[in-house]
Amino acid sequence: MTHMGKTPPPHDAPFRGPGFEPILRQIPIAAILPVKQLPTTVPKGQKYAQIAASIREAGLIEPLVVARASGQDGTFILLDGHVRLHVLKGMGEETDTCLVATDDESFTYNKRISRLATIQEHKMILRAIERGVPEARIAAALNVDVALIRRKRTLLNGICPEAAELLKDKHCPVNSFRSLRKMKPLRQIQAAELMIAANNYTVAYTEAILAATDAEDLVDPAMRKETSGITREQAERMKAEMASLQRNIKLIEGTLGPDHLRLVVAGRYVERLLMNERINRYLEKNHGDILGELGRIVAGLSRPEPSLEGPTEAEE
Repeated sequence: MTHMGKTPPPHDAPFRGPGFEPILRQIPIAAILPVKQLPTTVPKGQKYAQIAASIREAGLIEPLVVARASGQDGTFILLDGHVRLHVLKGMGEETDTCLVATDDESFTYNKRISRLATIQEHKMILRAIERGVPEARIAAALNVDVALIRRKRTLLNGICPEAAELLKDKHCPVNSFRSLRKMKPLRQIQAAELMIAANNYTVAYTEAILAATDAEDLVDPAMRKETSGITREQAERMKAEMASLQRNIKLIEGTLGPDHLRLVVAGRYVERLLMNERINRYLEKNHGDILGELGRIVAGLSRPEPSLEGPTEAEE
């Protein structure tokens, strides 16, 4: 796809990553089928306007992610990028560069994607700058101050790669990284794990983790400041609680996979039982409360998992 004077990645540009074909593909937009319809309010939102302005100013930085439609040669299912596709259609584009996933289960894919998280936005800004787009132009496209673009450009300065990997799809405020930078790499990783376990990425929470961090785990212990409103006893208690939470995280990590597998297997077995009319009638007649609980279990397995990130942007 060429638009706004931008040069697209080459048709055979290499892309290495599990679950994807090794090259980017030029695909007709008419051959890409969305898996859902955008609400009518989305095109009127600020996020939509930002994405549209960004594409006009800097081109499409992130390719659409698609999967080949089973039994339909030349047709692709859109897994990621519904707003981008909508914008491109509105601009009259006919083809686009896409990343083709080898796993065609859009539900599985989308469960694990958090759109335009803080670190993802940081990487998009870096790519735009590498392509020669001025910071002022990026700020204008996103309708933000240039100073914010500069802060996002240097977002991962002082952040170890392991912590960045853990937080790559999380919606962390930019200022949360300020506290992480004051910690040594190992403590950054532990802090990221605590944030994920608590599903809390706020500035206040990262500052609390910083306050509970031992001096030897700080980059510059001499620069440590007492956190206002927290006594030394409270800080020590917070430190003990976070250490306990860290141990619990490790225990859960070791059992989560097998436990989830057992839950799915058991749930599917219950589902098959409930499909038996005789069993269903018996339970309905003699154990209505149990039947109701079993029904809720089966329904829970059929629904998408609730997002732990809170409301996502209009992008997807």
